[in-house]
Amino acid sequence: MGLGAANSLLSLPCCSPSLQFSSHRPLHYFPNPTPTRCSSNKVKVKVLKVDGERIEYKPGLLDNIFLNFFRNKMVQEVGWDSEKAGYDGLIEVAHHLMKGKSNQETQLSAVRVLKSLFPAWLLVLFKMLVAPIADGKVASMMNARATAFSCKWLMGPCSVNSVVLPDGKSCSSGVFVEKCKYLEESKCIGICINTCKIPTQTFFRDYMGVELYMEPNFEDYSCQFNFGVPAVSPTDDKALKEPCLEICTNANRRRELGRRESDIIQCPQL
Repeated sequence: MGLGAANSLLSLPCCSPSLQFSSHRPLHYFPNPTPTRCSSNKVKVKVLKVDGERIEYKPGLLDNIFLNFFRNKMVQEVGWDSEKAGYDGLIEVAHHLMKGKSNQETQLSAVRVLKSLFPAWLLVLFKMLVAPIADGKVASMMNARATAFSCKWLMGPCSVNSVVLPDGKSCSSGVFVEKCKYLEESKCIGICINTCKIPTQTFFRDYMGVELYMEPNFEDYSCQFNFGVPAVSPTDDKALKEPCLEICTNANRRRELGRRESDIIQCPQL
């Protein structure tokens, strides 16, 4: 989400030694001294693994600071806070963000939360000075690295990979989330779409000048961030037509009440 963008202004990660990537899902880690850059050739993704097992992300002190800062901003927008501590409380606040609102109103609220994470001047300068460089590629790469670095507390393990830009070239401006913790814990497609996917796409486009298309996978809970790629229209976005998750509490309750299968399948918050 939008938290990653702040770190992109503090350092220029696209200029540091990095790794080569591909649009395939993460497989192995290997060092590469060549600086990452956009090119027309696809390159391989790298992610740390030990003995073939995925390394689980363990939150640290900095992650707790990010979580509390983000949660406080959501509480200010909602006007309510959960009695639960930590991530569980954040999820409850996210659910309240949608209460009594239309989908559009919820999305606008979430955009306001993202905007509140940054000083207004920072967003203006980034959009004016950084976003236009190299047709947006530099800003896209910066935001991909900042997101992968600073948002693991929210989404879980993730890594930078390459995506195909509108000009047909491959650029390491993607982020692959292995299994989104926010989606898994919220247990709701509506929460994902209305408080994360659409608001985040809107925020980066309108306030940072960076195109973003997010592709959540509601079967394995992974998600692909495509910085530098415009979001598709709502009528063409497959994510907006997905049925309720198997773990959805409301869907299971509707099953218990013997509702029609069509009513159970369709998420009422989409």
